[in-house]
Amino acid sequence: MARTTQKSATRKGPAVRKKRAPRTPPAHRVLALVATRKGAWLFHGDATRKTWRVDGPHFLGHIVNHLVLDPRDGRTLLAAAKTGHLGPTIFRSTDRGRTWKEASTPPAFAKSAEGEIGRAVDHTFWLTPCHANEPNAWYAGTSPQGLFRSDDGGDTWQPFSYINDDPQYRTWMGTVQDGTPDGPKLHSIIVDPRDPAHLYFSMSGGGVHESVDGGRSFSPLVKGMEVVDGFDVRNIAFHDPHCVRLCPSNPDRLYQQNHCGIYRIDRPSNEWTRIGKKMPRRVGDIGFPIVVHPRDADTAWVFPMDGTMVWPRTSPAGKPAVYVTRNGGKSWQRLDTGLPESQAWWTVKRQAMTADGQDPVGLYFGTTSGELWMSRDEGKRWTCIARNLPEIYAVETVQIP
Repeated sequence: MARTTQKSATRKGPAVRKKRAPRTPPAHRVLALVATRKGAWLFHGDATRKTWRVDGPHFLGHIVNHLVLDPRDGRTLLAAAKTGHLGPTIFRSTDRGRTWKEASTPPAFAKSAEGEIGRAVDHTFWLTPCHANEPNAWYAGTSPQGLFRSDDGGDTWQPFSYINDDPQYRTWMGTVQDGTPDGPKLHSIIVDPRDPAHLYFSMSGGGVHESVDGGRSFSPLVKGMEVVDGFDVRNIAFHDPHCVRLCPSNPDRLYQQNHCGIYRIDRPSNEWTRIGKKMPRRVGDIGFPIVVHPRDADTAWVFPMDGTMVWPRTSPAGKPAVYVTRNGGKSWQRLDTGLPESQAWWTVKRQAMTADGQDPVGLYFGTTSGELWMSRDEGKRWTCIARNLPEIYAVETVQIP
């Protein structure tokens, strides 16, 4: 009877199909791009970020200051490289690092008039893809300070805007003997994701600058920033921003790690606020990198260094730690679980710390002693995923299918 009843019920009404559970989108893998003093390495992480496969070295023996993947196509890589005998250049890959070609026209300053002292690019320091609506376009910042653009995927480069040779900007740039030990730099080139004509860049030294007209003009953005004691804060040449980052979730907010503290600005204000004063006094707020959360504008991470006396540029007291703010700089928390507890005298350079877009956010930093560290839980616990690399200059991450 049970079988007959079941058949009868089936004939009387349409078959009921079980609803399929929504398909979980495939988790992205993470690709970590590591630029060092002696070449470049690519670390391929699985979706859990627990297993890593190393690809490298690329350009063994080259000084690689920056290695960046184009988020607009997910395949094009640019590497800012230099060797002692071949000089500065750009290498390009359109297959995510399998093969490389050298740029036919790397960034170079215009030739000076006869009898005038010209400038030569020592190295390209910073690479930034242009706006999403400008495919194949890139910006580059150099040492000494110069701003360049490519519109063909990084093959040929031309000076961008007027600042490379503007007398006032040249005064703010100082000389190659000034400032940073390995040369002055133009860095932190930022494109507003809402407007390709809205740009920022920074100079060490020479301050932060903004354009709202696509580079036809720039204005200094240094109000509220401090300078080293004994120097004139009104002289832009003495302003030394180390790294400036725009918040992806709120492009009107920028954070800055400066030679003289940690700052935040909320546009349309033109004045920076020093938020590093809330850092522990024994640690201070001097450092090079700063990283912002991809989805929370109140969250940012820094890696302090010893900036006292002769500026040893090491972890304070040999005890490295990342510090996080989750309230826009009102308070800071130390994150050091898994990191060496003592006698670790390395530090982290301005391009050598970054975040991925996973949930929770993964954090990564490379050290001056050649170690690559990462956290899968926004800094709560740290793991070293590579040792014995050359001194690490830059770390970038991208999510790939």
